[in-house]
Amino acid sequence: MTDRHEIIVHSGFRGLRYADGRFEQVLEPGRYELPKRRLFGARVPRVAVVPIDVRERELNIKGQEILTADKVAVRVNIVTHFRVIDPRAAVEQVADYSDRIYSDVQLAARRSLASMTLEAILTNRNQLSEDILRDVEGVSAGYGVQIIRADVKDLVFPGNLQEIMNRVLTAQRMAEAQMVEARTRADREALEATSKAESTRLAAEADAEAKRIRTDAEVDALQRLAAGAEAYAQHPALLRLRELETLGALGSNAAARLYIGFEKHSDQLGTD
Repeated sequence: MTDRHEIIVHSGFRGLRYADGRFEQVLEPGRYELPKRRLFGARVPRVAVVPIDVRERELNIKGQEILTADKVAVRVNIVTHFRVIDPRAAVEQVADYSDRIYSDVQLAARRSLASMTLEAILTNRNQLSEDILRDVEGVSAGYGVQIIRADVKDLVFPGNLQEIMNRVLTAQRMAEAQMVEARTRADREALEATSKAESTRLAAEADAEAKRIRTDAEVDALQRLAAGAEAYAQHPALLRLRELETLGALGSNAAARLYIGFEKHSDQLGTD
């Protein structure tokens, strides 16, 4: 007969059941009965259950001093969020998966910082976080851990770099403002040039239209004169009538003077 005792695996945990040191199974949350001791000479395996926390957890990685690509010393602090997805691998593949996460993230941060310049780090901190996560997520999966995030919390620079950092950010803001101003000026000049060209075009079209109208009027007047001359040539009486109308108009004007010349014929003159 064998006495038994109970063990409970709580929610958020998994239990690794070992019998005489050999892995048997992963226990889900619940109550389990385990053999306690042997009686009457019957051999009972010695059973142990190792609880593994599979909830999402946070690990703070305190950075060491690292040189950037342009030889600037930087200290970085990283907040890592992870969870165990394979309890057996997390226990059997590495001695301590928390220590292994710490060292893997720290080394990934060192490699990433060493490939970036100070300006790149200051202007794109998210890139550093993405590089670290991409570097460690494949490695950690090998020992049963999923790295969810690796966020850069703090970047610490030597004291004299604070002023440099401020100058870099100020220069960046000034460059952006100058770019916006230059783009606005270019747009304004382009608009003014377009408006001027349009005004010139409209003025040219108006001038051409006025010349066309004057030309049409002159042609029309010449055509009327030509038609009148042709009519007078074909009908002399019309020309005589026009002359009489003109004389009548002049006769009604008291200030007008009319000079009429008479041709002298030789047969009308007396001879001495």
